[in-house]
Parts: sequence; C-alpha cells; structure tokens
Amino acid sequence: MKLIPTLLIVGMLAVSGWAEDAKPEPYSAELVKKAEAGDAKAQSELAMCYFKGKGVAKDYEEAVKWWTRAAEQGYARAQLDLGSRYYWGEGVAQDKQEAVKWYTKAAKQGDEGAQFCLASCYNYGNGAIKDKKEAMKWYTKAAEQGDAVAQSSLGNGYYYGEGVTQDYKEAVKWWTKAAEQGDALAQFSLGFCYTFGAGVPKDKKNAAKWITKTAEQGNAEAQYMLGECYYDGEGVTEDKKKSVKWFTKSAEQGYAKAQIKLGNAYLKGEGVTKDYQEAVRWYTKAAEQGDEAAQCLLGSCYYNGEGVTKNYKEAVKWFTKSAEQGNSWAQGSLGLCYYEGKGVIQDYKEAVKWFTESANRGNADAKKALEELKSK
Repeated sequence: MKLIPTLLIVGMLAVSGWAEDAKPEPYSAELVKKAEAGDAKAQSELAMCYFKGKGVAKDYEEAVKWWTRAAEQGYARAQLDLGSRYYWGEGVAQDKQEAVKWYTKAAKQGDEGAQFCLASCYNYGNGAIKDKKEAMKWYTKAAEQGDAVAQSSLGNGYYYGEGVTQDYKEAVKWWTKAAEQGDALAQFSLGFCYTFGAGVPKDKKNAAKWITKTAEQGNAEAQYMLGECYYDGEGVTEDKKKSVKWFTKSAEQGYAKAQIKLGNAYLKGEGVTKDYQEAVRWYTKAAEQGDEAAQCLLGSCYYNGEGVTKNYKEAVKWFTKSAEQGNSWAQGSLGLCYYEGKGVIQDYKEAVKWFTESANRGNADAKKALEELKSK
C-alpha cells in the first residue's frame, strides 16, 4: 500500500530549519566581550546574531567564524549550526561531507536537531553513503527525544520497511506521536492508515479527523481527500457545500484531482450553482497538467458545446491526448469522431482502431459500436 510520496522528502526539507529556529541573545558589547574571551555559548549566540542580522549587519562569513570557534570547543549547538552552513553553503563553500562531520559531533552529544539532520543525510545519501539503517538509528534517537519531524520520518521508515523491518503498527505509533504535535504529514499518514486499516482497524471518523487537521494546515492533497469525505459522507456527515469548499482550496493550489471534482460540481450543480463555463475552466486547468480524465471531460465539453462553443476539432485534440494515455472513454469518443468525421477526416480504419482499444479496456459502448461497424 503506497502512501503519500511527499513523505519521502520530509527529511531534507527540514534540515535548513534547525539553526534558524534558535532565538539568540540580542547583540551587545557584552556578548561580543564574552565571545572574544572564549565563551562558547556566547560565540554561538553572536554567530546567530550575524546570521540573522539581529542588532548587527547580516554577515554569513562572520557567523561561520564564530560558530567555528564555538564548535571547535565542543559546543553542540554550534556544531549543528556550523554543519548546516556547510550543508547549504552559507558563508562558506558548500561541503556536505563537512556538514556530516559536524552533525555527527553534535549528534553524539545528544543534540536532537543534529541527530535528525545526520539521519537525513544518511537517508538520502547527502554527504555520506546512503545507509537506511544508520538513518533509522539517528531518527530513532531524535524521535525518542520528542522531535516531531524525526518521529514522522521514523514512521515512514517503519511503514515502508526502509532500514528497519516493515511494521505498520510501529509506523502508526510514531506517526501518532508526531501528529499529536501538529506534524501535517504524520497527520495525513494517520488518515490513510485509518482509511485503509494499515496498522490500525479501519475507522472512517478517525481518518476524517486526521485528514481534516492536515487540510487545515494547507495540504492540497488532504484538502482534496476531505472534500471526498464530505461528498461521500465518509467519516463525516455528507455535505456537498463543504465538499466544494475543500475541493476549491485544493484546486486553487493546482491539485488536478480536485480541479476535476470541482469541475464536476459546477457541471452537475452539486454544492454550488450549476455553471458550465466554470466547469470548463477547472477541467482546462487539470487537462493542461496532463490529467487524462480531465482531458476526456474537456473533450466532451467541446464536443457537446457545454460551457464553450461547440468545436469538434478541439474535442478531438483533447480526446486524443487522453486516449493516448489509455483512457477508455476518450478512446471510444475518439473512435466515434473518426466514424462520424467530426473534427477529423472520416476514417473507419482509425475508428476501428480506437473502438478496439476502448473495448479491450472494458468499454461496453465501444464494444457495441465496434460490432456494428464490423457488420457493415
């Protein structure tokens, strides 16, 4: 069972955030004096002031200088921050192997941020040879300290069996810990688990609960799924208006499946006033992203003149794009266009080709049309 692919990138998206989350002591003459006297914490705080431009002009190179002094004294927070500067090439030439060196030093001292960053480097092979087992080792250490993103990543490892023995229940355990801290991807993953009964009994209400939390954080796929929940009454009371609300939020972020659902809502007048032109607008957005279903639906709008001026050539264009991706309805519709000579030069041979393709994919109407055509 495949879950959301976005989970796979959670690790390295977060690496940049650790250093910038810190709240440094304000820049002051006293802070500079302490740093120059060799106080590692003051050096690290001064570095952050330069990095963020707090009370002093932003200067990445000066920040790296002070982080290096603190890191060389064994100050874990500075080692983490210095590692991140090497990872991203900020104030110093990018060197991911050097980043791993400093992450390792801090991680071995128990710094959860460094443990997470080190795990991500091993997980994705950045600055170190890819090693899923080593990645899971360090994710576990960070997760056990309560780090939500590490918990989410650890759940991902258990779900897919990467670096650890596959264990859906263990995945659910860690995703729950992360989800309860507000981690959107963990919340979404839990929603899937409750939907399909992976590691937990199927529970549509719990599924809707966690999907809602993710959707409220702006996740387009979760917004689409929540729209589906309200449309079908799965885990929530059926409410077509609310389904349109969530489909719209998702569609406006460019999520093709939601754009199709929103187009359908306008075409049928479900949860919204019927509006063929608006339906065509949303079908077009999804079709232009290459979605085969949207291309077929848009072709039908042009063929029937719904929301647009009837245009058989434009219909054929979109039916062809969809048919070439294997959409059986588009294949049957394209066969009909060739049979009738609408939007293309009439061509029975080409009609037979597309009716056959469609029939082979289970389209009963295409099968019937093919039989009639062959009998002539």
